[in-house]
Amino acid sequence: MKRLNMILNTIMGASAGVLIGHGIYVVRDFKTHPELYIIQSAPWYTSILMYGAFTLVVLLVCIVIKAIVKRKMKKADSN
Repeated sequence: MKRLNMILNTIMGASAGVLIGHGIYVVRDFKTHPELYIIQSAPWYTSILMYGAFTLVVLLVCIVIKAIVKRKMKKADSN
């Protein structure tokens, strides 16, 4: 169970890191090349929002799994 918890923590940290890294890249690229983003039909920050939504889903799933694991560990300890 500790190994699963460690894996879930790693997944949560990695997904948050990817969101932050992608956000920094897109903002920097927009500041450097704003003309490339003018011709797009979507706002320049759309990909950041999509990454954010995906990260939110991943974090929610990991938190639910962690809660289930914690509950099972408490039941195993009480027995």
